[in-house]
Amino acid sequence: MALTLPTAVMTRNVHPDNQNVLLVDDDPSMRRLLSRWLQEAGYHVRQASDGQEALDEIDLDCPDFLVTDWEMPGMNGLELCRRVRALDLSKYVYILFLTVKSTSAEVIEGLDIGADDYLSKPIIQGELIARMRAGARIIELERWLGVMARTDPLTGLITQRAFFDAFQKEWERTSRSRSSLSCVMLDIDFFKRVNDLHGHPMGDAVLKVIGNVLEDNCRTNDVLCRYGGEEFCAMLPETDEMAAAAWAERVRKLLAETTVSLSGKTLQVTASFGVSQRIEDTQSVEELVDRADQALLCAKQSGRDRVVRFTSLSDTNAVDLAEADQHGIFKGAEARHVMSPMVACLQQDETIGQAAEFFLRSRINSTPVVDGEGILVGILSEKDLMAALVTPECWGRPVREVMKPNVICYEESTPVQTIYEFLCRVSIRRVIIVEEGRPTGTISRGTLLRWFRNLVVSKGLLDSSSTNQSCLEKDPCRSKERLAETADALAQLAAGLKKCLQDDCDDLMPHIVGSATRMQDLVNDLLAFSRFANPGPVTGAEALRAMMLSTGHAD
Repeated sequence: MALTLPTAVMTRNVHPDNQNVLLVDDDPSMRRLLSRWLQEAGYHVRQASDGQEALDEIDLDCPDFLVTDWEMPGMNGLELCRRVRALDLSKYVYILFLTVKSTSAEVIEGLDIGADDYLSKPIIQGELIARMRAGARIIELERWLGVMARTDPLTGLITQRAFFDAFQKEWERTSRSRSSLSCVMLDIDFFKRVNDLHGHPMGDAVLKVIGNVLEDNCRTNDVLCRYGGEEFCAMLPETDEMAAAAWAERVRKLLAETTVSLSGKTLQVTASFGVSQRIEDTQSVEELVDRADQALLCAKQSGRDRVVRFTSLSDTNAVDLAEADQHGIFKGAEARHVMSPMVACLQQDETIGQAAEFFLRSRINSTPVVDGEGILVGILSEKDLMAALVTPECWGRPVREVMKPNVICYEESTPVQTIYEFLCRVSIRRVIIVEEGRPTGTISRGTLLRWFRNLVVSKGLLDSSSTNQSCLEKDPCRSKERLAETADALAQLAAGLKKCLQDDCDDLMPHIVGSATRMQDLVNDLLAFSRFANPGPVTGAEALRAMMLSTGHAD
């Protein structure tokens, strides 16, 4: 795509009032003469008598122009030019050589080392000023291109690359001062729908409005960027995670109240936010941003239009994603095929005392909370109860007052690989599986580990030395006997549970949960021995079918 440059940059003479010149020459009379000419033309001039003094001046305040003599004692102009080009400067420095050297080889050497132009001695005042004006146009163009490279043209915010450059500098500063530093990631909810239903111009308008809202609600030392697509990122110096979350919550509410208008159409959008703070074990800028991204992912997966703090997830560090699924382990597998069925849920209007009794009787440490229609509204853990049980009066408070509303949930039809990658990436240990908003099961890391191991064993992808099946390799007939024994044990458990239900026992919960737990162990045994159920190798489809039958999800 062709780049169109502003006409003003291409045609106008840049006024020298805001141009700084560093003049380097070992001859004091030459410095005085050239300095007077440049000052008369409007330039701000500083002087240096040799190359090292020039480098010191550049370190103090980077100039726009470096006008230097070629021949100087100690460090000559050529070496000075080489050293300047090797520096990581805040802006481009236009270098003009003043020299008696005029052969082609010498001119080529100077230009190759990094000079932009040269002027032969004796110096003519008009030619010097004309070459300075030409250099000013180059400087203006270079800076305009730099701004374009560092700025998102749609929102006017800086780009991701420029953001990380600024973040790294602030990271180094806070490393010395040990002050707080936080990061906020935000993502526009269902942005693809905006483009699909209302067109890309409306999508662009939404991005612009959100960029303006963010800028209007930031301090001068905060740094914002358009991170990519519909994602934005903010760096908040001197801010801890709680304060950053409060800022994010304020911006979230403002965005939800903001109307985007375009061509007679109006639209309101929401955004999800993830917040993280630099702590002692945060190793880099990238890790801090990634933690905010993890929290953002949880905010999106738990219902969107909310703020989630990274420290609210877990104390455990996130792990790397596993390698690509080369053997098709996940192919065709959905959440309903893997989940542990939901035994019971708490009602949001039940009391904390009732919840405590429920936890003690059922021997679980967390459970989903539902409303009167069975719709998932939160999750309650033993830790939440312990924090609430300060006085006996707390036992009468409803569960909805202490539960966590942000529940990570997936539909039953979600591919298992999606949940697997999510649990590998974030710090939480399990997710809730729902059907039309009603919880039907859970998938934890332990659930996936068991499922994964059983499936690869069933498909013959693990050799006998890596499993406890070596004895069964030698005696597959014995494995069939074990399958039969396990099936009998399952039948006895099911019969006992059915009798308990028919007898209408006073306390069914321990029987139900205990029976379900023992059944789950036996089902795992069935899957472990299922490799020997057929005379030939077990295919992935057959193994998946067996797992579906064991959980009652097959036709």
